[in-house]
Amino acid sequence: MTKKILPFLLPLLIAAPVAQADVNLIAIGQVNGAYQDLSPRTSDVLENGTPGNMLGGIASGLAYAGGNTFITIPDRGPNAVAYNPNVDDTVSYINRFQTFNLALAANPDYDALTVGSLPYILSPQLTATTLLSSKQALIYGTNGAPALNNSKKYYFSGRSDNFKASGKSTNPLNGRLDPEGIRVAKDGKSVFITDEYGPYVYQFDRTGGNRIKTFKLPSYYTITNLNAMGDTEISGNTSGRIANKGMEALAITPDGTTLVGMMQQNLIQDTKKYVRIITIDIASGATHEYAYKLTDGSSISDILAINDHEFLVDERDGAGLGDGTPAVVKKLFKIDLSGATEISTPTIGSTTPLVSKTEFLDVVAKLNANGITSDNIPAKLEGVAFGPDLVVGGVTKHTLFIANDNDFLPSVNGVANPNQFFVFTIDEADLPNFVPQTIAPFKLDSNDRG
Repeated sequence: MTKKILPFLLPLLIAAPVAQADVNLIAIGQVNGAYQDLSPRTSDVLENGTPGNMLGGIASGLAYAGGNTFITIPDRGPNAVAYNPNVDDTVSYINRFQTFNLALAANPDYDALTVGSLPYILSPQLTATTLLSSKQALIYGTNGAPALNNSKKYYFSGRSDNFKASGKSTNPLNGRLDPEGIRVAKDGKSVFITDEYGPYVYQFDRTGGNRIKTFKLPSYYTITNLNAMGDTEISGNTSGRIANKGMEALAITPDGTTLVGMMQQNLIQDTKKYVRIITIDIASGATHEYAYKLTDGSSISDILAINDHEFLVDERDGAGLGDGTPAVVKKLFKIDLSGATEISTPTIGSTTPLVSKTEFLDVVAKLNANGITSDNIPAKLEGVAFGPDLVVGGVTKHTLFIANDNDFLPSVNGVANPNQFFVFTIDEADLPNFVPQTIAPFKLDSNDRG
């Protein structure tokens, strides 16, 4: 975030008053997690017996790409089923992002008097699968190099042992990638993706999936004792990101100049519940940091720009469909970095000035009101994006899309666990300073589907 939009560095006290917006659920779309994506050459079974192109876990991140086009990103692959604890059950899944058409259609059977009846229908259509790669040779563990590699492409993989043991977690040549957040560049030609393993933010070409730029974070985000087992890795470090709790969330300001990321949880050296926000100037790579304190949730899953200084933060617990317990906390909080105090320091805690926050949307309460019980609300509602405005009854509304990561588990204990998209409308009065992201039209004529 540039200095010009943060003119007053005044300490702000944390606050979380309830300020529920006029938000309405208008549609739900589903994609069966057992389907395969559009990369047939990666369909061979992985080490744990899962197809390498299973269309699961698609929405660790969700990005708007203009029109009715959205991009979703799975994380490091299907590792929710135990098979090899020495690599945290990770497999040789080639990282990728998926392009969807998420057009809404009026529901002819809508009944406003019936709980659960929604005015619109959403039928997600997968239009492209793009594999992520590097033009430089990457470092892999034993038998960890993807079979699709060639002299021009070295594919990223979710396997936790694909790293240089004597190096740091932020070695850009490490072949392991755990993507969580995604946003589309202003010109529409590339995407920015966060990596939990580094942590890093990478920029990838949208057509070929090649990495074209790396954004480094301050050194105190880095760990120096690397291990393929997360618990061992945590015990071997005193500072840096927590294993599997690294760079989780990502926003881009509407003018396309600044990335705003958040860690999933605190760094090892920071006090629990104190989470870092970091802004990155895309042109220069310059960073600024701010502190956020979790209110009800246990982690952060996404951040979404309202304008160049206001954002919605997705704060959640781990309960819900897929976890076997009723969902409790899935909330969006509104924050404002204008006037917030910068905290570029290796350690933060109880004395650190915090970004102000107000509750904007209780997703669990809203879904409950529409007849969806808490045990049927996905545990990992992780992707959040604004969509195109919608005219409802002659009134223009903003649309908000929220999607889940189903951990590549099509069902859990016999209960279906699909990928889901929940679509809401927001009254303009509740986001008076909303500025939509402008993305240049981009036609994806071809892409690396493997």
